[in-house]
Amino acid sequence: MADTNKRDYYEALGVNKNATEAELKKAYRKLAKENHPDLHPGDKAAEARFKEINEAYEVLSDKEKRAKYDQFGFAGVDPNFGAGGPGGGFGGFDMGDIFESFFGGFGGFGGGGGGQSRTGPAKGKTLRSNLTLTLEEVAFGCEKDVNIQHVEACDACRGTGCAEGTTAEVCPDCHGSGSVRVQQRTVFGNMSTTTVCPNCRGEGRIIHQPCKACGGSGGVRRSKKVTVKIPAGIDNGQAISVRGQGDMGRNGGPAGDLIVGINVLPHVLFRREGTAVYLEHTVSFLQAALGAQLELPTLKDPVRWNLPAGTQPGTVFRLRDQGIPVLNGRGRGDQFVTIRVEVPRKLTPEQREALEKFGQAMGEGQEKPAPDLDESKGEENAHGKGESFFSRRKKK
Repeated sequence: MADTNKRDYYEALGVNKNATEAELKKAYRKLAKENHPDLHPGDKAAEARFKEINEAYEVLSDKEKRAKYDQFGFAGVDPNFGAGGPGGGFGGFDMGDIFESFFGGFGGFGGGGGGQSRTGPAKGKTLRSNLTLTLEEVAFGCEKDVNIQHVEACDACRGTGCAEGTTAEVCPDCHGSGSVRVQQRTVFGNMSTTTVCPNCRGEGRIIHQPCKACGGSGGVRRSKKVTVKIPAGIDNGQAISVRGQGDMGRNGGPAGDLIVGINVLPHVLFRREGTAVYLEHTVSFLQAALGAQLELPTLKDPVRWNLPAGTQPGTVFRLRDQGIPVLNGRGRGDQFVTIRVEVPRKLTPEQREALEKFGQAMGEGQEKPAPDLDESKGEENAHGKGESFFSRRKKK
């Protein structure tokens, strides 16, 4: 028998009998949030009120049940009268959207990860590879080929996964949605949750005769050569994204991308810092003193440079626009050349005499020059009289 002590459903939600579906939903959401048991732990009155508004909304949100309620009252939706009804507590109402809206979702409710449909278009998997480049290649840009293994649509079934002449069946359990609702009993009554359909495993369709070439997956793994355009100015450790060169998408979704990591080899002559490159160039003592026209290497072609007379060791010169370009921008960095002066290690008698005369001309003192050091007799020359440092220690 219908419970005549219940409060009218419209009154329970605070709306009139002509309320629209939007007005019903708005009123329900407001009251459900205010009276949710999680916000009032141990409050029996709030718990009872929460059950009441859920029962009211479960009936009034259903057009058929609402019509019966408007015509017959509680008897029209009382299960004891065969009219169907809330069944106590939450009935068959899906609470997932309410919990998700108000409380960020509880485990197992509505849009949780376990109930997410897999039937919609999905982008394919992103693949990764690496390229090793020279400094010259990154300075001016180039094109390189990368060999990858990726999944692409099966030629035999054109990505459907079905054998030739057959089609997949829409899953009878989830009707192609990939998810099903499951009734669960809780302390508040029966609650409806959404989960992956176990019959089709979330695919929304069932393949009875799978393609032999791909085993029903719709995709096959193949080798492929991808040409990658290297932009001038890219640096070591950066990466390039090549769109659409990853694995095939699912259910009509786009293919994934290919991410190519860049490794730059150390250069035998140059050192890079940002857009600048650095070079150490050695000149003779005579070139540094008298000046000279040098041919300096750059990342592209050698350039001629006039070395001023009297250049000191460690002097740095700048070659404008001979460095690395600005990545995806305008302009190019400079090349900096540090001058190293090489002092002759062994002199002929004629060379020594010429240097002595040079020293006299420069007004330097006439100290007796140190004897030549022979590497094989370094200790003897350094200590004199054929005695080495170690032999003199032995005499002591």
